Amino acid sequence: MNDVNTRLRLRFEKTGRAVYISHLDLMQTLQRAFSRAGYSLKYSEGFNPHPQISVALPLSVGAASRCELLDFRLTEPAALDDMPEKLTSALPEGVTVTAAYEATRKCAAIKWLRVEGLFEYDARDRAEMAAGLTAFYERESIVIEKKTKRGFGKTEIRPSIREIAFTACGEGVRVSALISAQEPTLNPELLAAALLQLQPELAPDFAFFTRLETYDEQMEVFR
Repeated sequence: MNDVNTRLRLRFEKTGRAVYISHLDLMQTLQRAFSRAGYSLKYSEGFNPHPQISVALPLSVGAASRCELLDFRLTEPAALDDMPEKLTSALPEGVTVTAAYEATRKCAAIKWLRVEGLFEYDARDRAEMAAGLTAFYERESIVIEKKTKRGFGKTEIRPSIREIAFTACGEGVRVSALISAQEPTLNPELLAAALLQLQPELAPDFAFFTRLETYDEQMEVFR
């Protein structure tokens, strides 16, 4: 049993049709799941109280993940071993809680994100595309135009890519990458957007990404 003042953490997956649930809808769905499973979330104090629940790295609509992290607090002690099964039974298909535990580190310590993706090409040779993609991402500098809070600006994304590899396959080209998760954040969708801006002949007709794991600065798995 945990203490009511302890910050708790869920690890969960978002796959299948659930990838099209927006971040806001997901948060509301998770809050309802806690209630249906018999858990009472702790609320903040003040004029406009809200449940103490937050996702470490909000996921883009259409992207899948095997390693989502959710921090929360409860009003009463609860057995964490039972929580994944109880919450999953109250969640929609594709959202699966895999672990519940006490949070010993702040999510600000997350630095790297392992992702895999698929670049689909309707009428281009996949082996040629894989070779071209490898050469493109061997560049020392990749500067793209990116939307910011102040409008659009130039952004250098190459330092935010620690590893990247491309392999031709039956469905298209498989992408495996290790990218910066925070400070700066690199959305994996920008890996395809960079091609569209700088070398459109390599840009995929469709791209899909899945998060696999989160790491700290020392490349230790973050929990």
